[in-house]
Amino acid sequence: MLAALPEFLVASVLASVVGVRLGWLPALGWYGPQWMVLPSLALGLPAGAVLGRMLDDLLPAAFAEPWARAAAARGIPPGSVARHTVRRCLPGLLPNAGLFVVGLTAGSVAVEQVFDIPGLGRLTLRAALAQDLPVLQTGVLALVLLAATAGALARLGTRLLIGPALRGGALHSLHRPAASAPRALPLLYGAVLLAVIGLGLPHDPFVLDTTARLQSPSAPHPFGTDALGRDILARTAHGALTTLGTACAVSAAALAAGVLLGLLPRLSGPVADTVNAVPPVLAGLLVTGTAGSGPWTPALAVAVVAWSPLAAHTSALLRQERAATHVTATRALGAGPGFLLARVLLPAVLPSVARHALLRLPGIALSLAALGFLGLGAQPPSPEWGLLLAENQPYA
Repeated sequence: MLAALPEFLVASVLASVVGVRLGWLPALGWYGPQWMVLPSLALGLPAGAVLGRMLDDLLPAAFAEPWARAAAARGIPPGSVARHTVRRCLPGLLPNAGLFVVGLTAGSVAVEQVFDIPGLGRLTLRAALAQDLPVLQTGVLALVLLAATAGALARLGTRLLIGPALRGGALHSLHRPAASAPRALPLLYGAVLLAVIGLGLPHDPFVLDTTARLQSPSAPHPFGTDALGRDILARTAHGALTTLGTACAVSAAALAAGVLLGLLPRLSGPVADTVNAVPPVLAGLLVTGTAGSGPWTPALAVAVVAWSPLAAHTSALLRQERAATHVTATRALGAGPGFLLARVLLPAVLPSVARHALLRLPGIALSLAALGFLGLGAQPPSPEWGLLLAENQPYA
């Protein structure tokens, strides 16, 4: 659930509840260590949830490796086995952890705005809006250098952790041994969303009723009405088709591009580090300046940057899978590169990368809505979610 929450929402809740109502920590400014806690939580909780979900995807196979079973059978304390199992999974997470460092720095514009922090992301975005090219170039260059440094450190960490095993082809596959049982909570959330969409689709989202402006929720209008008397449930449901449909299309394109480019890590690695240094809002401004504003501007802007974490994940898993003992044995039996890729490597890597793409689907939908909120996408009277938020913000 935390992985699906946007940073600006977490920041707003922390600032209003922990900072203002409870008064435990300062909510505005940047004057010392105490002022770092809430912004760090706002940025770290969603990113940590994504990394935790990826770790959860790797742990079952790591615990099933022979050394882990042998250690447990010999009576080694479970805590010690768990520490070494997490260490075994770290090489698959380090590339994405490096991308998160850069992505959080570049994408912290909303958090810096909520907590009134004079940060690099906020400075770069303001320079782009003001067309201040020297400041914009300096900010982007700093982000690119940070991306290169984080990528180099991630690769160095991977070599230090499993370098000899990678060279010797002595690793075991981290492919999940058995499919996990479906969880009830995501299915419940999906059912609620489908119910809301199903209730709103039969109604017209463009019908005006000036006598029913800004009404509270009622039987005829379960979500109330907006400033023009339009039914908010109908606009939310019809906007879901636009925003969620576009998010699914962008996620599918990002998955395909990420897997294909992940097969070529020497080509995609530096490009992914550079692309990840550009926040989606800044990418939206660049796409708008190049192709103009339109309904597909947010989709194009998000698609430009959405593939990089999937490519990093694919290349990290492939690097370990190629060094697995069963791949070495299959290659020794005469299997060619095409057979290994299609029948051995991709079936082991694709499930984890596909789950990663699904995990990022809510974030992509929120990025699309954020760009629409800024006016870079669909225009009124479209019921697109970002535009819907922008229209009703003055009345919240």
